[in-house]
Amino acid sequence: MTVPLAEQRRQLALACRVMAHRGLVADILGHISWRIDDRHLLVRCRGADERGLRFTTPDDIRLVDLDGEAGAPGELDSHRPPNELSIHTELMRRRDVESVVHVHPSDVVVAAMSEIDLVPWIGAYDIPAMRLAEEGIPVHPRAVLISGAELAEEMMESMGNADVVILAGHGLVTVGTTPVEAMLRALQVTELARLSLAVVHAGGEPTPISQADRAELPDLGAGFNHEVLWRHHLASLDADGWGL
Repeated sequence: MTVPLAEQRRQLALACRVMAHRGLVADILGHISWRIDDRHLLVRCRGADERGLRFTTPDDIRLVDLDGEAGAPGELDSHRPPNELSIHTELMRRRDVESVVHVHPSDVVVAAMSEIDLVPWIGAYDIPAMRLAEEGIPVHPRAVLISGAELAEEMMESMGNADVVILAGHGLVTVGTTPVEAMLRALQVTELARLSLAVVHAGGEPTPISQADRAELPDLGAGFNHEVLWRHHLASLDADGWGL
């Protein structure tokens, strides 16, 4: 079933607020997108009264094309796409992804700069995070602003076919078949980084769990891993006065 454009804008605005609520961004940094068709995407843009992701409204979500131009009359009259729009557009040009998230979680940045590998050392604590680590979480070595197609292509070379890539000294990029999936992957990598830092700080070393233990961990399905978590995060926003 096709989601109406107005509802897509609303869901992206809520995802921005969730990311801010969970500490994935600092002040005004970070953005999320949702592919509309082969040439267009909705993306969190910046307006004249920019206040950061915590205060995102559906009006901040604008329709653009893969060249960064307005996707419809009036779409960019009062807003502009993020400087790193190429992260979204180049991934959508070259990969079958529906949503892209770019955030700046401090634990991920510190873990990468400390050269702490995010290995599959947790199990039932967070099965999707373990699976991401099992598949490998690549690190892009450059800390530059990814402000053009050439720099985005370099990032994608580091990313390969993974669903996530850490940007050393910068942040994190994740992709998904929905904005919720892309956002949750960002949360999972961030939690894995936070726990890994805590283990190292306590004098330990994150060691991958056995293949036998990994094989025992079930796939709880999108209904649990995505839909229930999305409802939880929306309820948490409302409870703390962050909802729309």
